[in-house]
Amino acid sequence: MNAVRIVWRITRLNFRAQLEYRSEFLMMIAIGAVWQVSVIVFATVLLTRFTGMGGWDSSDVLLIPATRMLAHGLFVLFLGRVHGLGRHIQEGRIDVYLLRPMPVYRQVQLEFFPTNAIGDLTVAAGLMWGALARSDLDWTAGRIGYLIAAVLGGMLLEAALFTVVACASLRFPAADYWGRWLEELLGTFGSYPLNVLPRAVGGLLTYGLPLAFVAYFPAAVLTGHDTSVPHWLAAASPLLGLVGYLGARLLWRWSLKHYAGVNG
Repeated sequence: MNAVRIVWRITRLNFRAQLEYRSEFLMMIAIGAVWQVSVIVFATVLLTRFTGMGGWDSSDVLLIPATRMLAHGLFVLFLGRVHGLGRHIQEGRIDVYLLRPMPVYRQVQLEFFPTNAIGDLTVAAGLMWGALARSDLDWTAGRIGYLIAAVLGGMLLEAALFTVVACASLRFPAADYWGRWLEELLGTFGSYPLNVLPRAVGGLLTYGLPLAFVAYFPAAVLTGHDTSVPHWLAAASPLLGLVGYLGARLLWRWSLKHYAGVNG
């Protein structure tokens, strides 16, 4: 409970610090929203020009980017600072964190309040509202519960992938660029049904970099579409996100114990 109080106090102070500069605060929110303009354009074109994609109705397809964006927005808000760990390592700041009586991972997450996440979440919530409003599904308590679990699982899976990149950065500082590549892949392919992509790309996004488990498989389970993996594996996407994140945190602890400095 003491750790929770410390986290809450630091987060509140970081938020108040952001509010000291109101114009910049509002600008960062706007930047977070504008950054998602490609997804907004995709959704607009999908709904106005096409009746579906890859055998999916447009309303079903819309559930994929809505889930992905909501998971991403929560990731940016709660765990997204892990994306900047590579820069901390390259600049040697990670060594300062090691001297403080607080876990390094937590210190990084508490470094600042991500104001742009408010813009991300605003756009994501609007897109999710539109997806649910256009959906013909019967949104029972079970479906709603699974959707919430899928969003949280997608958040954790994205955090797990960037944590693995951070672990690699402890040994190879230049690995920070892998995070930018990963972010591009998620933004480029994360909003489409996998069956419209080449089979090799679909296999990579399923078994290599499991981005399909962030939003595509959960949306397929909710809408009743077939997937390239067994139904039970697709349905277990939220659980895989949790397991992946816990595994990534264990890898982080192991990697940090073997960290020998930015110059090796």
